[in-house]
Amino acid sequence: MKLAILSCNAKCYSTRRLKEAAEQRGHQVKILNTLKFAIDLKEGDPNLHFRQKELSEYDAVLPRIGASITYFGTAVVRQFEQMNVYCANTSNSISNSRDKLRSLQILSRHQIGIPETVFVRDKKDVMPAIQRAGGAPVVIKLIEGTQGIGVLLAETEKSAEAIIELLQSQKQNVLIQKFVAESKGKDIRAFVVGDQVVGAMRRVAQGQEFRSNVHRGGLTEAVTLTEEYAETAVRAAQIMGLKIAGVDMLEGKDGPQIMEVNSSPGLEGIENCTQFDIAGAIIDYIADQIDFPELDIRQRLTVSSGYGVTELHIPEGSDFVGKTIGESGLREKDIIVLTLNRGTSVIPNPRPQRSLEDGDRMLCFGKLETMRNLVPQKVKKKRLPRVKTLINKNEENKKIGQ
Repeated sequence: MKLAILSCNAKCYSTRRLKEAAEQRGHQVKILNTLKFAIDLKEGDPNLHFRQKELSEYDAVLPRIGASITYFGTAVVRQFEQMNVYCANTSNSISNSRDKLRSLQILSRHQIGIPETVFVRDKKDVMPAIQRAGGAPVVIKLIEGTQGIGVLLAETEKSAEAIIELLQSQKQNVLIQKFVAESKGKDIRAFVVGDQVVGAMRRVAQGQEFRSNVHRGGLTEAVTLTEEYAETAVRAAQIMGLKIAGVDMLEGKDGPQIMEVNSSPGLEGIENCTQFDIAGAIIDYIADQIDFPELDIRQRLTVSSGYGVTELHIPEGSDFVGKTIGESGLREKDIIVLTLNRGTSVIPNPRPQRSLEDGDRMLCFGKLETMRNLVPQKVKKKRLPRVKTLINKNEENKKIGQ
């Protein structure tokens, strides 16, 4: 395998370890400074130049895109994608994970724990937002902060309001987030590669510091995750579309709470803490993908007119429940089941003999008109009546009774 590691710092621990692990396994590897690329666009021939020379061919790219160069870095990764070079993390997944608001918006539609979070712009919305996030103390975060920078703890509602107004006056976008007190200055970093956690550590803040980041002086200890925490970490990475990710979780009273999904997690802290060869696991995973690549079905199969890809949900009481995929009649309708999602499990190319259950989700390819008829209608959520209105009506009833 010929591998390119995109990194602006060839001497940093993570980059050096990845290069070392690739060479130990007999792969060709080059560290390419992300900022030294030029993106060439012309009809039918997307191309890249590196240091004024046309780039040679690579089998795979491992992006290590820093927060300060997200826009250009993801553009370079996107160009590799157009050139059909395998990218360990896609440009889209990097962009989604880098923006704290966007990543939480994506996670919020799934049944996965996240701290209650509010995003506002109007000054009048700040105090109600703080109260909806559970009241003081609250955590205030810059949307694009990293390594604990731009993360503040406000002990009172007044101080929270003052901090938010100050940051907004400086054109900063901030999130207001519930303070998970039971975490007590601790969090868990799970390192996900593919569909498994290859290492995990607990980070513990020191002194009066509530941020547990290693860059903020936090201490680390190796941990073996419970099944719940491991599944949550893998699922969060999958939802974000990341194959290699550092998933940061708080240990809440109701289970894991996802704080952040990092697309370029550092290796030094977790390798030193766990003594695991995390870099080697990453290289092995990429090499496996070169031999048996996961196709982007959505892009490759939506070429026939009237055909496309959609996800079919199997609600409780569906005619599909209890039947096998072969018995469902989908194949006769020219519908192919590409992937079956069941809970936190993903089953690619499921066999016709597999039985279907309540809550299963099937990624299918077929005629759009036929599949449209199989998609259940959305049920609109009923809004609860406002308490104030109910109180007023109760008062009116009392007066009538008098």
